[in-house]
Amino acid sequence: MKLYYRPGACSISPHIALCEAGIPHQLDHVDLQAKKTESGADYLAINPKGYVPALQLDNGEVLVEGAAIVQYISDQKPESGLAPKAGTMERYRLMEWLTFISSELHKGFSPLFNAAMPDAAKKIFRDRLAQRWAYVDKQLAGKNYLMGSTFTVADGYLYNMARWAKRVDLDLSGCPNVTAFAARVEARPKVVEALKAEGLM
Repeated sequence: MKLYYRPGACSISPHIALCEAGIPHQLDHVDLQAKKTESGADYLAINPKGYVPALQLDNGEVLVEGAAIVQYISDQKPESGLAPKAGTMERYRLMEWLTFISSELHKGFSPLFNAAMPDAAKKIFRDRLAQRWAYVDKQLAGKNYLMGSTFTVADGYLYNMARWAKRVDLDLSGCPNVTAFAARVEARPKVVEALKAEGLM
């Protein structure tokens, strides 16, 4: 498999999943401005949406959208425990978390990365994100991970959102369960492996 990524982008979530699952993979860095890969390919020919991540499978097919990619990865190595068995209520709970992270956290950060966005507008998005993080903090109370004691692909995704909070100076000090969770995830050897591979540690 080949993961098309940009260091520190949301592609770190499937990168973590690949490492945690122990699946051999290649990395190809994407210049999102030029839409070119490090290997010289036209990225728009790989993913016409123009953003990361994209996962090229061994049969040549390309899968995009992070929440779908991480579930695909986990299903290749079900023994990894990265996702509950398909069709179970627990699997739907995982999908519930992936959807929440994608729509309520991930997309909420976009305006904060936009230099043209007025500060007054950014404050609205910061306040909304603060409410979402407060919800996550309550859900993490008494748990190591979102689904309980087992690390899943949703945790890798949430961890990256916590990294983004630091990048945009979003104060999470009022969310002690989130900060403890982020430290716990960052200490995992396979997460360290992914971060080092992207030059983030």
